[in-house]
Amino acid sequence: MNWSATGAVLLALAVILGAFGAHGLQNRLDDYSRGVYEKAVFYHFLHSMGILVVAVLARTGTFPQQATDVVCWCLLAGIVLFSGSLYALALTGNRALGMVTPFGGLVFIVGWLLLAWRLRRVI
Repeated sequence: MNWSATGAVLLALAVILGAFGAHGLQNRLDDYSRGVYEKAVFYHFLHSMGILVVAVLARTGTFPQQATDVVCWCLLAGIVLFSGSLYALALTGNRALGMVTPFGGLVFIVGWLLLAWRLRRVI
């Protein structure tokens, strides 16, 4: 997978969803839902940047491609599960969707810890 391109596309999507939330949903979400949506955008953006950074490490030869794939898949899965569930919760008001969010957080943590584990050997 081309993780550099994936990270860039995810960053563009984070900006689009952030703008949509700020402008398109401005009068449609209550304060709680707006906060949830903003949290989804923040974590989406942060972890998309993470994918881009890890991809650049691989392209410089600093980090092995196989480890890059594992870390980036974890970050991507985290974005889908964590941010995706928060987007859905904010838009639908269905708080049961919040039960998915911790799984996304766990996958984020696993991805970052795998990155740290592999970097301790490389740098």
